[in-house]
Amino acid sequence: MKQLIVTADDFGREAAVNEAVEEAHRNGILSTASLMVAAPAAADAVARARRLPGLRVGLHLVLVDGTPALPAAAVPALVGGNGEFEPNMVRAGIRFAFSPEARRQLAAEIRAQFEAFRATGLALDHANGHKHFHLHPTIGRLILEIGRDYGLRAVRLPAEPVAALQRAFPDECAAVPPYALALAALRRRLRRAGIACNDHVFGLAWSGGMTEERVMRLLPCLPDGTSEIYFHPATGRTPSLEAAMPGYRNREELAALTSPAIRQRIAELGIRLVSFTDLAADR
Repeated sequence: MKQLIVTADDFGREAAVNEAVEEAHRNGILSTASLMVAAPAAADAVARARRLPGLRVGLHLVLVDGTPALPAAAVPALVGGNGEFEPNMVRAGIRFAFSPEARRQLAAEIRAQFEAFRATGLALDHANGHKHFHLHPTIGRLILEIGRDYGLRAVRLPAEPVAALQRAFPDECAAVPPYALALAALRRRLRRAGIACNDHVFGLAWSGGMTEERVMRLLPCLPDGTSEIYFHPATGRTPSLEAAMPGYRNREELAALTSPAIRQRIAELGIRLVSFTDLAADR
């Protein structure tokens, strides 16, 4: 059986994203959203989620290129002078690997974000890392250790199968991701911890470009098992989105999520729409 989780990332980043999440869930195929608990529009996102009982919401842990949940003074090893996280993932990753103090503050920040999610009263569908930073072994380990205290049962596995991409888009070049070893390690860690995860993910190679045409070509080529397609929808391109996501086609991704043709194609192919909660229940 082929199953599909349809997710919107960056829920809570700003109102235009939240509006798109609500529209895509009410009038489209969106089943799941990943919440940035410390983002400027997080409260608005939570209010919308409470009005949408069918929308599953998970924690989108922001540990790079964003603002911490804790005061900047509590995590000086994680932030710069502007009070925001280190934007460079390589520098941040090295710091997490070699600095005990950075790891202590990292654990405190991860716990604070789980705590902030718990305070929303929403059921925790899953967790993942902004920019897939949970592939870092230290971050992945801490998410699982701390997440146990908050009922964590599912995590995104950012494994995009090149063979499926090549079948769907033979005219484009799909490369093997450079983090295969980290991906294999995360898969083993999730299995040992008894945490559910998707088998495949789509949205890495064309992040911000999951348009209707692209999704229509991808659907017949989904592998067996559970795939996740993640999107970054928004109702408009604001200056902050232009700065954070240059070149992203947010409105076109919203159009794909609400496309009747895509909904019909999913039904024709017999693909079952599910959530991470469903995966955890099956497990």
